[in-house]
Amino acid sequence: MSRRTLPIFKKLLSAGGSTATTTRSVTYMPRPGDGTPRPVTLIPGDGVGPLVTGAVEQVMEVMHAPVYFEKYDIHGDMKTVPPELIESIKKNKVCLKGGLKTPVGGGVSSLNVMLRKELDLYASLVHCFNLQGLPTRHQTVDIVVIRENTEGEYAGLEHEVVPGVVESLKVITKFCSERIAKYAFEYAYLNNRKKVTAVHKANIMKLADGLFLESCREIASKYPSIQYNEMIVDNCSMQLVSKPEQFDVMVTPNLYGNLVSNVAAGIAGGTGVMPGGNAGADHAIFEQGASAGNVGNEKLVDQKKANPVALLLSSAMMLRHLQFPSFADRLEIAVKRVISEGRYRTKDLGGTSTTQEVVDAVIANLE
Repeated sequence: MSRRTLPIFKKLLSAGGSTATTTRSVTYMPRPGDGTPRPVTLIPGDGVGPLVTGAVEQVMEVMHAPVYFEKYDIHGDMKTVPPELIESIKKNKVCLKGGLKTPVGGGVSSLNVMLRKELDLYASLVHCFNLQGLPTRHQTVDIVVIRENTEGEYAGLEHEVVPGVVESLKVITKFCSERIAKYAFEYAYLNNRKKVTAVHKANIMKLADGLFLESCREIASKYPSIQYNEMIVDNCSMQLVSKPEQFDVMVTPNLYGNLVSNVAAGIAGGTGVMPGGNAGADHAIFEQGASAGNVGNEKLVDQKKANPVALLLSSAMMLRHLQFPSFADRLEIAVKRVISEGRYRTKDLGGTSTTQEVVDAVIANLE
């Protein structure tokens, strides 16, 4: 890749940055047809999902963003992913999703996992960073957690050996480990990140996590300008809550990444403000970054007080992914201004605002 193209990719892919308005001295020159509106598959989902996806729809309409939504009524208790939804995502290449509630136990598979496998969305990315005006214990958090999304403990290979004994298989392959490591280092390179940390438990799972580390080391050798280190997952959890500033990009197997991203989100301000997405070679789904634990909170639904910030910032990531950088900038800056001013915040951020009040504030701050 030419060094001259690097600043463009940094701008398109970066989800963080300053709250100040960026003044451009060199203009963005689109290719003919780049302003053509793009279709995006929309899954409102369960619980608070319709509230927060509705917030995104309102903001996109006011911005006159060059996207339009194809909406599908999908819920977490469905046994399979409807074929028409898969066809829509394959056609549009991009999807925005509210939370889907996964039943606990009972043998019902997770629709979230099914979607990732069906579309081979092998990379989950969660960006955890401090927001100006939102007080947290640590004020230097800027961590990107990149998680392998298709194998590990999430392979779903479980069976009952005999009554009362269940066997669950953890699957790690060199192919999947190498491609997630490559994605992490490529992300770091394109976003001017300085370090990648591989999170593992190879001291105990010597073959499975050992293979993951071996793959990460091979890819790291191809990126000499990026510092590489390794950390055992239990120590990593402790280091996250005590010295989060030491982390930059983290690459993990499936289960560890789910845990680590939620810890990182918690220390940076909560899951309600952290953006994220899932990417494969051909498709991407953008959603709340860390686990949407409030998806089934009926009280939030009844009071209409779900926090829309995470999905609004994920939508900014989506707009960059679609190569609409100025729209992404406007949305991100407006959201960060609302958080910084502190007048309109939902309960999880210490306020009393409704979802709509936060949305109206974001719209009022759009440039």
